[in-house]
Amino acid sequence: MDSDVTRPPVDFRTEPSRYRHWRLAFDGPVATLTMDVQEEGGLRPGYELKLNSYDLGVDIELYDALQRLRFEHPEVCAVIVTSGKDRVFCAGANIRMLSQAAHGWKVNFCKFTNETRNAIEEATTESGQTWLCAVNGACAGGGYELALATDWIVMADDGTTAVSLPEVPLLAVLPGTGGLTRLVDKRRVRRDRADFFCTVEEGVKGKRAVEWGLVDEVVPRSRLEETARLRAGEFVARSDRPAGVRGVALTPLERRLEGDRVTYGTVTCAIDRARGLAEITALGPASPPPADAAGVLALGAGFWPLALARALDDLILHLRTNEETIGLWVFKTAGRADLVEAYDRLLDERAGDWLVREIRLYLRRTLKRIDVSSRSIFAVIEPGSCFAGTLLELALAADRSYMLDGTLPGDGRPEATIRLTPMNFGPYPMVNGLSRLASRFLAEPGRVDDLKGRIGEDLDAGAAAEAGLVTFTPDDIDWEDEVRIAVEERAAFSPDALTGMEASLRFGGPETLESKIFARLSAWQNWIFQRPNAVGAKGALQVYGTGERSDFDRRRV
Repeated sequence: MDSDVTRPPVDFRTEPSRYRHWRLAFDGPVATLTMDVQEEGGLRPGYELKLNSYDLGVDIELYDALQRLRFEHPEVCAVIVTSGKDRVFCAGANIRMLSQAAHGWKVNFCKFTNETRNAIEEATTESGQTWLCAVNGACAGGGYELALATDWIVMADDGTTAVSLPEVPLLAVLPGTGGLTRLVDKRRVRRDRADFFCTVEEGVKGKRAVEWGLVDEVVPRSRLEETARLRAGEFVARSDRPAGVRGVALTPLERRLEGDRVTYGTVTCAIDRARGLAEITALGPASPPPADAAGVLALGAGFWPLALARALDDLILHLRTNEETIGLWVFKTAGRADLVEAYDRLLDERAGDWLVREIRLYLRRTLKRIDVSSRSIFAVIEPGSCFAGTLLELALAADRSYMLDGTLPGDGRPEATIRLTPMNFGPYPMVNGLSRLASRFLAEPGRVDDLKGRIGEDLDAGAAAEAGLVTFTPDDIDWEDEVRIAVEERAAFSPDALTGMEASLRFGGPETLESKIFARLSAWQNWIFQRPNAVGAKGALQVYGTGERSDFDRRRV
């Protein structure tokens, strides 16, 4: 959690036999995911995970379970989240962990947790796999935020079980994983009631919790499990997930860490520490796609778009968590655009198949993870590149892009081109709900429709610049110097200022629940986590549990 570089890197790869904090059980179309956190099982030493409180390690397992439920279990149409502790659902993020953690760790922890909560909501809205929550005990802070991410909350009515968001009165911080936003945007809780709820430590229970919209129903403790299963059955009846088909095993993701190189089957990353950059190359497919959805299923985790999503996902998480000082990610591609386009055609034409749908959604989530990462992003488009369709989204996600106009001396490869496919026009929206093309041309919405007429066309540097799809197109004389200077200039700026600038520029257009969580909430929490009122010697996070009172600076700023 601190900046000690001798600590081993955090590994986001896991699988159910290695879980310490969650249990998965299946009963036909209904799965039960039970949170039973092992107190001594913290990711780092120095704190105990009491009362089902969680740290990053607990959430890594939750994310893995979410992925496996969607890919490995097409028969599961409803997921019940509950607790294995008696009269405790979840106390939220572990306070000792937060008080000991470096600032960057806190922020990245909240970001990853937010992304996982959003993926739960996406499973409900997009995948026909509805998540619901059976609150069987005290449900506070991040525990209630986990419940809020589900689509139905049923709570024990026993006189003591309550839901609460006590961060403001207890810790002088905000609920870090979307609780405030979900209260008023998702559950439509009245502002005055939400204000009271977020400033009272003990929370709200019983009929008042239902009346205020904090939960959907309360039932006697003896009927909690029965009621949760009854509701799950109702969601199952509405689902379009297939019965009687096999899922895709998410086999262990192969990754090699060799010095400053990270290598997967579909992605490579070379880290240049002197310049503070990671050069990430996405490798296009080596062979044509299967003819149909059955072929996709037969390839399983080896199907190129799924393998790409898994590798990029893991790499982004690795870089965000373990490589804090690498502030610039430079995306490149290598391969054949025609093969990328062929895979995109399958993803487009077979969108109704449950597995193809899940792969598209996984790519969407992974690209969003790039968008919200606090790193500068450049794209470099050279001969040998295959920035087409799905891979073109990497360039469209970049803060700026450089495309070589022509070829370099001694390089016999044809000049670089880019290619649009139907996958650039909606399947991969950003957190603002718009495609990256629509976000790019907010002032010219008609241009997106015009670009649909150029699907499948190879656009050289001149055509790409005229279409507004790249930023700069140096020729061979200026290419190396212009890219080098851009990289050096970026490294010279304040990382703090860049983080704020990039987050402000990336998400023009409409505001959504997701954009509020990743822009507004992240900005406020980022600031509050550094304020003495929270983390100073007498700050609330530091004195929590000691019996001392916080000493607040009373000035509002």
